[in-house]
Amino acid sequence: MANIFARKPLDKVLGEMEAGQGLKRVLGPVALTALGIGAIIGTGIFVLVGKAARDVTGPALMLSFVVAGLACIFSALCYAEFASMAPVAGSAYTYAYLTMGELMAWIIGWDLVLEYAVASCTVAHGWSKYFQDILNQFEFGLPKAITNSPFDLHHGEFISTGSIIDLPALVISGIITLILIRGIRESAFFNGIMVVVKLAVVFFVIFAGIPYINTANWTDNFAPYGYGGLSFFGTLVWGQENPETKLPAGVLAGAALIFFAYLGFDAVSTNAEEAKNPKRDLPIGIIGSLLVCTVLYIAVAAVITGMVPYADIQKEAPVANVFAKVGMPWARLLVSVGALTGITSVLLVMMCGQPRIFLAMARDGLLPAKFFAAIHPVFHTPWKATILTGLVVALGGSLLPLDILAELTNIGTLFAFVVVCAAVLVLRVKNPNAPRSFKAPFGLFCPIGGIVLCMLLMFSLGWENWLRLFIWLGLGLLVYFAYGIRHSRLQKENAAEALKI
Repeated sequence: MANIFARKPLDKVLGEMEAGQGLKRVLGPVALTALGIGAIIGTGIFVLVGKAARDVTGPALMLSFVVAGLACIFSALCYAEFASMAPVAGSAYTYAYLTMGELMAWIIGWDLVLEYAVASCTVAHGWSKYFQDILNQFEFGLPKAITNSPFDLHHGEFISTGSIIDLPALVISGIITLILIRGIRESAFFNGIMVVVKLAVVFFVIFAGIPYINTANWTDNFAPYGYGGLSFFGTLVWGQENPETKLPAGVLAGAALIFFAYLGFDAVSTNAEEAKNPKRDLPIGIIGSLLVCTVLYIAVAAVITGMVPYADIQKEAPVANVFAKVGMPWARLLVSVGALTGITSVLLVMMCGQPRIFLAMARDGLLPAKFFAAIHPVFHTPWKATILTGLVVALGGSLLPLDILAELTNIGTLFAFVVVCAAVLVLRVKNPNAPRSFKAPFGLFCPIGGIVLCMLLMFSLGWENWLRLFIWLGLGLLVYFAYGIRHSRLQKENAAEALKI
């Protein structure tokens, strides 16, 4: 009888890491931090800030970033502790395998597939909108049939957009896939260039926008929808609704929405096996990238909501359009180019993380190893899994609307963070003496705080998001019991040990 709660021993994980599995250790702390910044600053600040400020928070979006950032900081500290203990590919999947057993590891691994794949689709969608905004500034518009997904959500109902496919999203997904197959060193170098460019643009947005700030845009109606917006499965329990969208609005509702903007620091942990000194460098990359981005997010939110009234911020390409509204069309072009560069780096890091989750699961026998664990003999990358990821992102980003993608990513990410924080609690109790080159401070406060805040944001999402999550996890359980449990290396090793006894 298979033990679906069998845990993978920590010394076994470390032994596999030392033995080497074909990935190159070429990333230092600067490269890892750049990967984190590359993943974090992008769609969240350049795309979702418009929807959040206009429909959910108003200028109080600054506080929403603080709440979401606080939840992330707790989770990041837990990620950093685990990453320093078990610096291998797999991220939260591996951490769950160590502490909660194979079934929970499978569930979180399957959830990470949802997180990274759907996040990449969202980013590809946002990339397309900024690309089209640049083309429009040069009065070169694409045919409507290839500019958007076939349908969108409006007041909870599906409507036709008049388009057939979002071709730019499709094309950029293919280009990024080819770069990732070529190698992690090349991908990291490409990402580093883009990070420098987009940080320059973010600083430009902050400092060029300050002279145009009208403080009345903050003080006259700082929190038009209040500080609440707390809901339970989408049903409002504290705060108010936006009368137009009929959805919960307020600071907490905004935090749940823009939580997507922080997705990325956990992607650093998926590159653990490509870090030169993972026990030291991974915590630096995870925590450093999150702190830098949190400060920049709050500053950008303050500037954007101060430059124009929150109701005038557009949903599509909001940052660029704010500068156009204050009479700086040249700045609009600069911001659009920087945003496009930034979103490209996010897409690269997200699509880089997904195949490495597949790789970790395939090594354990839970997915077919011949495909998902295949390492290219020349480039030393999981090339088959990367191609599959590229196909999924290309189709999802070009055919599905932004609202569905962003909210589905949020709940998957929050679920992963809850599991990691819980795993730290379990390991602190069951293996308190395990070597930890980094330990989350304040005892159990960090993991417990991360669990509470992430669960609070999860329950603030609508029941439709929970339904999609449960459907996805249900499909995952079918795959596990049909294939994974029968091919699990751990199950086979445990069965062999039992026969010896």
